[in-house]
Amino acid sequence: MRQNRTRAVRGVLTPEALWAAGAIGAITLVAAVLAAPDTTLEDFHQPGSQPFSMVEYPLVSNACQFCHGGYDEHAEPYSHWKASMMAQAGRDPIFHAALAVANQDAAFAGEMCLRCHTPGGWISGRSEPPDGTGLIPEDFDGVNCSMCHRMVDPVYVPGVSPAEDWDILASLADPPVDSHSAQFVIDPFDRRRGPFPLTDMFYHQWLESPFHSESRMCATCHDVSNPLFERAVDGTYVLGPLDTRHSTGRRGDMFPVERTYSEWSASAFAQGAIDMGGRFGGNKLEVSSCQDCHMPDVSGFGAREALGAVYRDDVPAHQFNGSNSWVLRAVMEYYGESSGLTEQSVADSEARNRSMMERAADLELSRPLGYFDSATLLVRVVNQTGHKLPTGYPEGRRMWVNVRFFDAGGALIAEHGAYDGSMATLDDSTTKVYEGELGLDAALSAITGRPAGPGFHFALNNTWYFDNRIPPRGFTNAGFAAVQAAPVAYAYEDGQYWDNTVFDVPPGATRAEARLYHQTTTREYIEFLRDENTTNDAGDDAHALWESLGKSEPVLMASATLELNSCGSDIDQSGFVDIIDFLDFFDLFGNQLPNADVNADGLLDVLDLLDFIDSFGRCS
Repeated sequence: MRQNRTRAVRGVLTPEALWAAGAIGAITLVAAVLAAPDTTLEDFHQPGSQPFSMVEYPLVSNACQFCHGGYDEHAEPYSHWKASMMAQAGRDPIFHAALAVANQDAAFAGEMCLRCHTPGGWISGRSEPPDGTGLIPEDFDGVNCSMCHRMVDPVYVPGVSPAEDWDILASLADPPVDSHSAQFVIDPFDRRRGPFPLTDMFYHQWLESPFHSESRMCATCHDVSNPLFERAVDGTYVLGPLDTRHSTGRRGDMFPVERTYSEWSASAFAQGAIDMGGRFGGNKLEVSSCQDCHMPDVSGFGAREALGAVYRDDVPAHQFNGSNSWVLRAVMEYYGESSGLTEQSVADSEARNRSMMERAADLELSRPLGYFDSATLLVRVVNQTGHKLPTGYPEGRRMWVNVRFFDAGGALIAEHGAYDGSMATLDDSTTKVYEGELGLDAALSAITGRPAGPGFHFALNNTWYFDNRIPPRGFTNAGFAAVQAAPVAYAYEDGQYWDNTVFDVPPGATRAEARLYHQTTTREYIEFLRDENTTNDAGDDAHALWESLGKSEPVLMASATLELNSCGSDIDQSGFVDIIDFLDFFDLFGNQLPNADVNADGLLDVLDLLDFIDSFGRCS
């Protein structure tokens, strides 16, 4: 399922390897390896607001700090935002390392990266050159207050959208047709927007905007498409005409790099609020939108009370918790005080992220019996999120199952998915790894000279080779295929939001322990960013930070333990299958409760009854 990735040396073969290649000359082969499509800025153009289109340019976030920070660390927007990857997107060292390689692979590819990671710098015209060297200090503010709160819904709804938005949209030379790939529309004037009707606001202009509580707003940067490629009739993605804008600008016609919003849009959460038992949402018991989970409702003031702010129980906490486990600390280490981060703010943010990760999945262990192999352990990972697990930027990110078996004396006798923290290496041959793998197809390989197959060349990848990331509630194969997010080289049934892995139980094992881990940046990816960069020191800097800060230590998401003298038919967990279990079984049968799913196949059917009868009177 996973391809071994070999290290290159600065993106080219060594001279010895070149000459060893055979009849083809070294110089010719070097040229083939380094070939890149002759792209221009036009190839990466996206619809929406364009640079130099602002009448009043975005404010730096510090301008918002006095009113929206420094008064309540629980509810105030500013301090939470500042210690998030949203605020630090422009400083992210992994981003800058990837940016350098993207520009090497395709000239001006950095254009599509900068518009998401520093929208203020981009809209102000400082994304040229596309390597970020034209940015000024305030541009490193990432996705800042001004850019989000001046965003305009690209779909005008009479009587719902602010009336001012009609003229803004009508004035666009190239309006977006949907929200993705930073195809944002920004109010040319400093008229700030949000979901609440602040009729008495006089400190700055304010417009009520339902768009700011809708997931479509998040789609702007969390569905990422590469406009370099056009979708062909057969569903493949081919290089479009060069020095030419994409033919439609629609996400469905471009190559899908990330589809977090689309995954949500094809889930049950998009159909209405779901009661997750308080797992997400803060004060909000039922959740639906991206904001419900990533900006949970808290009680407090959205601005200083002395300024007339109203106490609310639905203040959206600007936490933006996610899965990035180490880069925030790397930003503080690299940029120091200019990042606005402190040891405490980073520690608090890391704790919130860990909590989010721990709530994202459940781990269930069982032993199928009877007509199935009784010498096995079934590990089920349940996705409790509204998108794939894991989701987002796929390069270098993974989740895996670690299983350890112990004997009666507590000695470890077998392990699957062992991870060596000192070397940052995973034994992936013995376990299930959840990940997405992108790469080049044969046609693009012929153009660029790079090998076909999975790889990390973000700007050139035009094929998904593998994707077994676990879908969310409401998944259907047709629905996910329609939004370019179908599983690849793996299968899930309609309605399935969990995945099962079966492990052999070694002789003498009396206890099994399972853990689910997530890693933000693998060794393979960080070494790729270091070794492929021929432009600057960004890859070396990112690698040095990765090494010094624990090599992206995996985050424990969930764990479970099972005593192996128990079995699936022992419904009341008494250690023996008896008449009580028999009565419990029929009480549960048909109710779709897992305790009656004896063979742990996700269904309650006659096979469970046969297995139950087969194991009656024993439990081993």
